[in-house]
Amino acid sequence: MKYEGDIIRPPSETGSLLLQVTVGCSHNKCSFCPAYKEKKFRIKSYDEILEDILEAGSWGAIEKVFLCDGDALIIPQERIVQILGLIHTHIRGVKRISTYGNAKSVLRKTIAELVELRELGLGMVYLGIETGNDELLTNIRKGVTAVQMIEAGRRIKQAGIALSVTVILGLGGIEHNMEHAIDTAHILTDINPDYASALTLMLMPRTPLYEQYLSGHFVLPDVFGLLKELAIIVDKSDFSSCYFTSNHASNYLPIKARLPDEKEKTVARIYNVIHANDVRSLRAEFMRGF
Repeated sequence: MKYEGDIIRPPSETGSLLLQVTVGCSHNKCSFCPAYKEKKFRIKSYDEILEDILEAGSWGAIEKVFLCDGDALIIPQERIVQILGLIHTHIRGVKRISTYGNAKSVLRKTIAELVELRELGLGMVYLGIETGNDELLTNIRKGVTAVQMIEAGRRIKQAGIALSVTVILGLGGIEHNMEHAIDTAHILTDINPDYASALTLMLMPRTPLYEQYLSGHFVLPDVFGLLKELAIIVDKSDFSSCYFTSNHASNYLPIKARLPDEKEKTVARIYNVIHANDVRSLRAEFMRGF
């Protein structure tokens, strides 16, 4: 496989074939994210993609394929339909294809087009919501409003594609952490995803948000402030059926819960840790990762 630069995948895509169909991220402006800053965005050529698919096909049966890099859904419909067809033609045993989603790119697809992709095997889209607060969405340069994010999430679900969303604890800083938590719970309720994950903000060098931190214009909540955000998000979200996790390497307190069934005990567990005020029960700083 001919990868360009570092490849990032969701934790749940362990064991998937990582097929790089785009290089970088079509948006690539988020103020907190360093992931694709060194890459100039492009869609890989037919020949490049086919070469990788043929190589993977020679390895034997593969059940899961993850389309990299940051946003395969930006690919024009005819091209991405072609790519999905090539995967099924040349790789045996594929049961699910998944990709990261960018809300702007999702909104460029009609529901009918998304249904077409689902029928060709696209079974999961990972959508980075980050926050439900419009002011913060503007501050982090996400490029969409909360209303647009809700529409993107609902469009994926209406197409019958499983939706996994991520939010980021700490994005409001100490000044707006409660608004961030409450509005994020509201947007999660409105989207009602199948899966939701909370990550914790890690301030990374060479990002605009890191520069704000160095200048004193952004102050990250302490660990217990971050856990309070997590508790509020879980408590105030209203899901019909969602598997909620905070098991990413960035988090201090890993949780896994079926919501709404396990809401009460999950919220109680988080507040018990907060009230104990004991960092020894949390993931050590040196063990956290982006």
